[in-house]
Amino acid sequence: MSRERPNSVWRSLDRKAMAVAEFTLRQQRKRLSTWVVLGVAMLAMGVLTMFYVDAMVRDYDAVDNDGDASDFDQDGYPNGQERLYGTDIFDSTDHPGLLDPPVAPDDRSVWVNEDDFDWDSLAEGSYGVDDDGDCDREDRTASQKDDNRNGIPCDIAVSTGLFGNTVVETDGNVDEDPDDEAYAKEASHRAFVLAIGKFGFVFLLGIFIPLFMATGLIRDEMTSGTMHFMLAKPIARTEVFLYRILGFLGIAWPYMIGLVGLVAVITGFVGPGDAIFRWQDLGVWLSVLLAALFAVLVYANLFCLLGVMWKHGIVLALPFAAWELGMILTTLGAPDAAILRFSVIGWAMNVVDAGAAMAWSDTGLLIAVGMWGGGNGPLEGAEALRIFASDTGLGLAPLPTMIVSLGVLLFQAAGCWFLGGALFKAKEID
Repeated sequence: MSRERPNSVWRSLDRKAMAVAEFTLRQQRKRLSTWVVLGVAMLAMGVLTMFYVDAMVRDYDAVDNDGDASDFDQDGYPNGQERLYGTDIFDSTDHPGLLDPPVAPDDRSVWVNEDDFDWDSLAEGSYGVDDDGDCDREDRTASQKDDNRNGIPCDIAVSTGLFGNTVVETDGNVDEDPDDEAYAKEASHRAFVLAIGKFGFVFLLGIFIPLFMATGLIRDEMTSGTMHFMLAKPIARTEVFLYRILGFLGIAWPYMIGLVGLVAVITGFVGPGDAIFRWQDLGVWLSVLLAALFAVLVYANLFCLLGVMWKHGIVLALPFAAWELGMILTTLGAPDAAILRFSVIGWAMNVVDAGAAMAWSDTGLLIAVGMWGGGNGPLEGAEALRIFASDTGLGLAPLPTMIVSLGVLLFQAAGCWFLGGALFKAKEID
């Protein structure tokens, strides 16, 4: 036979919290504006994801970056094959077919993308490989084979620059004709994940949803007079403020989790790679989700505070949203700028960048070799990845950066709740 628990103070608080939070959640679900906001957000993310899918399934033209597929003397042998066998690419009477034994001409496609990046060796911070042998030819001098002056002929040296950037220094004719399609898809995939994660989920939805759904959580009830019913029983106004936020989070957080999860699954299956699913991206998506959830938490408390401050709180929120836009743009070029510490989005971006650094440790190398492009200018996708990928802004390792940033976001949310509750207590309800 079960014994009924005593009606303690904590149990009473639990009942009040559940009642106010459940009432708020029910209010939000019944409002047409809620579904309009969530529907528009989902539509926007859907359109962006369709552009991504199109970029992943379309074919990219393979570019003969180094001219090895050309046949300058029109003797049927590509320049790369003639260079490999030491014949004159400008003399049609001198070609590998005259050697003993004679060599059959290669199809020109063999000499397109024939000298791709050697990712395994480059990722170790060591040296690339002269795949097609056009650097280590007998007719080249020792100095020509060691343009990067590191004492190793026909290699690619990877080092860290003065500002922490990855520096690629190559000897001539080494990896100068990469696989354009493979690079473009990998770089574009990472750029999209970071772009939609930072600008889509964390910034736009992180501000957009609380702006229209949380600003009036207290103000609307004060204006309509229904706040009197919430305060009819002994309950502190700071508790009402908190419980209203919890009710809002009851619909906003599951929505964000579902939407981020859906896009993560789509990009995981559609993204480039030999495996069926890109499991290595899950760390990035987890950091995006954490940053988005904490951003929604902070903005909800802040905008609700502004709503308590003035009945047109949304007007006060717009300049702050503009400030946050400026801050997220600053993170793209100067993630370590001190001014970012005075924003919400700056700390949220640290979380995303830390997660990306842990999941994609070779992003700096990917950007560096893409901007070099085999010596022929940036490859497709390199510039986009360079823009959206940033170093963590605190000068710490990725994991401590994430922990510190999440702690600061939680502190910001608590501060807004404290100020909002204090302001609410001082307000008279009509």
